Amino acid sequence: MAGNIDGRLEELGISIPEAAAPAANYVPYVVSGNMVFVSGQVPFVNGELKYQGKVGAEFDTETAIECAQVCALNIIAQVKAACDGDLDRVVRCVKLGGFVNCVDGYGEQPKVINGASDLMVDVFADKGRHARFAVGTNALPMNVAVEIDAVFEIA
Repeated sequence: MAGNIDGRLEELGISIPEAAAPAANYVPYVVSGNMVFVSGQVPFVNGELKYQGKVGAEFDTETAIECAQVCALNIIAQVKAACDGDLDRVVRCVKLGGFVNCVDGYGEQPKVINGASDLMVDVFADKGRHARFAVGTNALPMNVAVEIDAVFEIA
């Protein structure tokens, strides 16, 4: 029987990807007590890196929002792995940290990271409401447009 969150994902037409392996010497998440700390997730789609370039140059804000949504799906995939496949164990999305690879003078980082924040609320309802930061930077690993990390509380 599908869980509540699985049913919600189906209603939204959202498919959660397989959790990606780490790209360097780190683990994709750490469970400590009832907290899951998810390493920064970048826009991998079906094992292929997408959205490489700067927001404000190669990408506009709307495209960067889509990139943030991909990062959020990858976060949920890691949380699902940490919960042994049962997203109903999520008590709360506690915090998102969003980095936007952007040109000097770009100021819509909060709007970009809203792509991830909105997805968390769409999927987890009130349990998806979280604290966060959204900052711009001059570079991110592999020249991706967005990277987002997260902290979740689980049962």
